[in-house]
Amino acid sequence: MKNTETAAPARRRNRRGEGAKLRDEIIAAAVELLDEEGDERAVTLRSVARRIGIAAPSIYPHFPDQPAIMLAVVRLEFDRLAAVLRTAREGGGQDPRQRLFAVCHAYLDLAQTHPERYRTMFGGLWIAPALGESSLTEEDLVALGAEALQILTDTLGDCVAEGQSTSTDLASDAVALWLGLHGLAHQRAVTRAFPWPADIAERIIGALAHLENT
Repeated sequence: MKNTETAAPARRRNRRGEGAKLRDEIIAAAVELLDEEGDERAVTLRSVARRIGIAAPSIYPHFPDQPAIMLAVVRLEFDRLAAVLRTAREGGGQDPRQRLFAVCHAYLDLAQTHPERYRTMFGGLWIAPALGESSLTEEDLVALGAEALQILTDTLGDCVAEGQSTSTDLASDAVALWLGLHGLAHQRAVTRAFPWPADIAERIIGALAHLENT
């Protein structure tokens, strides 16, 4: 792991009512560290504080511990994922099948563009000790990704409505499709030299979405 302890210049104290600004700066610093180091262990209260030029105790009014910072980062990235998928769906044209492919490829592209963030979103090292040993609760983790999954479910549902998919269990098939995309994204990240078929994504999407051949 690289050295993350380069101190930023001392930060000007926020005026009254600017606490939300400091919270956003803490999250942004954590994302920067994650991108630079590729390892959430680089995101500590001390490293974040040094990055933005504050004392580590100044973080506590906003985040009680490191897992709480990581949860905020992950929520931010899931919000980004949902926005990317929504944009892909809205710009995917009139054909439901093409919209589904657009959404799925947008998912894969985001995972490839930000591999460190993506890995952390889906159970990085921060998640293991989180429950029972930090401020996080099970409810904090259960809701992660719900909006993105709903967009995928709705897009698949459009295919069913138009007779382009034979899915009879929309919710379960949407989860299966998500898992297929996740598996491909993960394998592309860790097995770069494998000779993937050029249409591997289309094969996975078509099979798991139960798309009719056209």
